[in-house]
Amino acid sequence: MTPVEVGRIEAIFRYPVKSMRGEPLEAVTLGWHGLEGDRRLALRRLVDQGGFPWLTASTLSELVLFTPRGQNGDALPTHIHTPEGEEMPVFGDALAAYIERRHGSPVQMMRLNNGIFDDASISVITTDTAREICRAAGQNTDVRRFRPNLVVRPSPAPPFAEDGWVGGVLTFGEGDEAPAVTVTTRDLRCVMINIDPDDGSRASEVLKAAARLNQSHAGIYAAVTRSGRVAVGQTVLLHR
Repeated sequence: MTPVEVGRIEAIFRYPVKSMRGEPLEAVTLGWHGLEGDRRLALRRLVDQGGFPWLTASTLSELVLFTPRGQNGDALPTHIHTPEGEEMPVFGDALAAYIERRHGSPVQMMRLNNGIFDDASISVITTDTAREICRAAGQNTDVRRFRPNLVVRPSPAPPFAEDGWVGGVLTFGEGDEAPAVTVTTRDLRCVMINIDPDDGSRASEVLKAAARLNQSHAGIYAAVTRSGRVAVGQTVLLHR
């Protein structure tokens, strides 16, 4: 079947440290374990209260205000910029103690070379889906609430058009060797989308709007099936 153009890449984000502030990119390598440098670090709760060991912003909202910083364009950060403006080494005792005081329990920064993902290594959302949920929630549209890797500005289509991509393959750019992902499932959202990425405040209306409009789903998850370079402005083709 002839592939269908479903849009173009509007924005690319990677999150060097799970739940911390994302980094907008113009282009990046899409590897077998997601975007280069994406979610390779995470804070492990040393007093694990369940089967999920990582400290995320769903528990400590202000994590989204911490900014990872690298050197010389490296994908992995060397320091973390705190909300108060301090710079701390990623693996230093000072950062761990700083976050422990806010979380109330000890944490340790961990590095996993293949990344720390909840469901899949790539998340995609359209601008129209993000806009519709924020509109219904009475919030300014901010796609960063949804912490996507790839934001697609769709060809004319209704919000939540991504739901129809499940089971298909998306390719980015032109040619037979264009990077590709297989769309595995819809993205079932949690309280993370309630968190304002600029101040860490919560607006419960956002998740309620997603639940009301689309059974709490917004965007899709995908697995990488061909590596390559993705860039803002590339066409996005859906193959069936």
